[in-house]
Parts: sequence; C-alpha cells; structure tokens
Amino acid sequence: MSSEIHLILPDPHAHPDHGNERADHIGQLIVDLKPTKVINLGDMWDLSSMAGYDKGKKSFWGRTFRKDIDAGLDFDERLWAPVRKAKKKRPYAVFLEGNHEFRLKRAIELQPELEGTIGFNDFDLNRNYDEIVEYAGGTPGVTEVDGINYAHYFVSGVMGRAIGGEHPAYSLISKQFVSCTCGHIHTTDYAVRTDPRGRRLQGLVAGVGQDYTSGWAGNINSLWWRGVIIKREVANGTYSPQWVTLAELKRIYGN
Repeated sequence: MSSEIHLILPDPHAHPDHGNERADHIGQLIVDLKPTKVINLGDMWDLSSMAGYDKGKKSFWGRTFRKDIDAGLDFDERLWAPVRKAKKKRPYAVFLEGNHEFRLKRAIELQPELEGTIGFNDFDLNRNYDEIVEYAGGTPGVTEVDGINYAHYFVSGVMGRAIGGEHPAYSLISKQFVSCTCGHIHTTDYAVRTDPRGRRLQGLVAGVGQDYTSGWAGNINSLWWRGVIIKREVANGTYSPQWVTLAELKRIYGN
C-alpha cells in the first residue's frame, strides 16, 4: 500500500470582502492528515479588480489591486500557519496558476506601462510552494505528480477551450488518456475507467474552495461543491478519494 497522500485544494478565490477562516481549518487538516503532497489548483486570488466583465459598473467601485493581493496573501499565510506553529515539516506543495491569477499577466500585456509596478512576484508563491506551474501561453500549465496529471483546467481542440460538459470527469480521461484532476468548474465530478490491461484511469473535477456566495453567479452558486479532496494510496495514477466539505471542516476545527 502506498503511503502517498494528496490533499487537493480547489479554487479558494480569496476576496477582500470575505473572510479567510476556511484557510485556518484547511491548515489544521494538513497538520492532522499529514499529506505527502498538497496540490493547490489555483485561483487562490480572485483578483476582482482585474475582472473585465463588470468594469465601469457600480459593482466595481472600491476594488483595488492591493486589496486583492493582500486577501490572497492572507489566505496562504493562514493556510500554512498551523504547520509552522506545530513545527512540522511542510509537505511538498504545488501551485497551479489559475485563470484569475492569469488576469495579472493579461493586464500587463494590455497595459505595458504597468510592467515593473505589478507582476507575478506579488503573489510571493516561492514562500510556500516547491513547484509553481504557470500558464503555457494562453492556457493553464500541466504537471504530473505520482502519475496524476494536474492543471487548473485541461483544454481540448485547437481553440484551447476548457474541457467541461455534462460529464466533465469522464471527458477528462476520454480526451487526455491519463488520470487527471482539475478545478475551475466549481462543481465536482468523478469517473473511473479501466483499460484492457487493468490500468485504472481516474478523472476528477475538484469543486471550489470558497465558502461565500459570488454575486455575479446568482443561482449558479447552488450548483457548486465546496470543499477539499483527499487522495489516499496514491500510486501510478490511481488513488482512493475522499470528499470533505468546508462545512465539515468548520464543524471540526471552527471555534
């Protein structure tokens, strides 16, 4: 039996208008679970100040880049603070740049005068992560960990669109031909297929790590699964999954 344990943290969307208490709870889980790997699937920063869809509207007032950056830095600090306090060795940690972090690079591309005043280093990811997987061109980067391919989202076709649809987990393994896990969609889905030689392929869409309601999403909020996923016995792309909701973590670790 493999001793490898992956803790999957999907899309925390730290936002200056909402608290980061969930980071405290997930941090305590890391201490208790002792995972060998922590995979942060990206969109840890919401970066609402760089959203283009509602710029110029009343709802945009008061947003600033500094507030956005500080919200994500606070989330990440609180995530790892319990490990530091317990004086435990930090598990190997991977961060995958999400489309919300990519807003920063896109803003600089559209406004070159920002170069040197803001940049990817503002995320300070080297403080807590051993591997940082940035976008490759205009699509999320992919990394393989213990035989599982991870990305913020996977693309299909020459247009580079995110794999989704009614059965996104099955679509992942049918299009990628390997075990793979992503975030981005905010729902959760899981599929397993076995090839003729007995090799098991597992596709997983991991949900979302935010515990607040997004105003822009309306009734879509009710479709989202909010939590983290534990993968036990990870070896050669296979694992035993466990879904843990943010509400459950709050009941266990909340004051």
